[in-house]
Amino acid sequence: MRRQALRTGPYGIGLGIHTVHVAEAVEPVARFLEDVLGAVLFMGVDEPNYLEPEDRWACVGVVGDWAIEVMAPNRPVDPTKPVGRFFTKFGSHLHSLGYEVDDIVGLGNSLISRGVYIGAPGGGQLEKMPDDATYCFPSPAQTAGLMVQLTAFSIPGDPRVLDTWSSQAKQWANIHPMGITRLAYQTVGVRDLDEALARYVDLFDVRPIASGVSEAEGARYEVVQLGDLLLRLAEPTDETSPLGRHVARYKNMLYGVTFQVRDLDAAQAWLVAKGIRTERLSAGLLSADPDDTFHMPLFFTTERIGGDPFAA
Repeated sequence: MRRQALRTGPYGIGLGIHTVHVAEAVEPVARFLEDVLGAVLFMGVDEPNYLEPEDRWACVGVVGDWAIEVMAPNRPVDPTKPVGRFFTKFGSHLHSLGYEVDDIVGLGNSLISRGVYIGAPGGGQLEKMPDDATYCFPSPAQTAGLMVQLTAFSIPGDPRVLDTWSSQAKQWANIHPMGITRLAYQTVGVRDLDEALARYVDLFDVRPIASGVSEAEGARYEVVQLGDLLLRLAEPTDETSPLGRHVARYKNMLYGVTFQVRDLDAAQAWLVAKGIRTERLSAGLLSADPDDTFHMPLFFTTERIGGDPFAA
């Protein structure tokens, strides 16, 4: 059975089609994802795909219910192209999220009416979504840092939308040494938590789930449901923490990915065996050194979130 994606908001924001990570090169990241996390690639499997108009390379895969697209600019890097521009400014870094939306035209027009800049094909600003629109990219400058691709479709070949998914999904939790049971949440670092939460509610009709303070991470946070994913908006309470340094440098921006695992000790042992340095932030939270994960801050947890709509 295919994944039954939950939806939020009046426009039907649903399946998280991918998290994009921009890297120096695609293949080393793809091999890391396969070797360490058990990723299954379904686009750019044997070698990355090249998209000439954007002058970049990419592959797409899944780790449990989390889909990731790894992109890298072609060499020499062209800073006038989207991926080249991002890489020139930020280097290797998590880039954006993507969602399948039932009513992409309605959502786009709603965002425009709230002052969000949406670029028109070929340049300029859209004043109204075309009736035949199938995607849009709201400006993160007006979305409290959420860089997001909104589309009317999922990615062809995504295992999660195939009838075999309910069987394949078991391999990460039951067979792979990491014991990943699901994506727990993805964290967006923000300068002002209250302001960011209000903006997400206004623009995307997110559903607040839980709030709290993480002494281990030096953050106060709000967990919200946006479509088929949980996002955690986190404001640093410690400027010297990794999150604090990230927000000081990048302001509001996608920061990290956290997986739920069966056994934290087993997950840590596997990562160490693969040469990934780790830190136990608390009894239920483990971090991997970003220098060993191609600058993707990856976390692993056994902690539970109250009111989690995805809890088994």
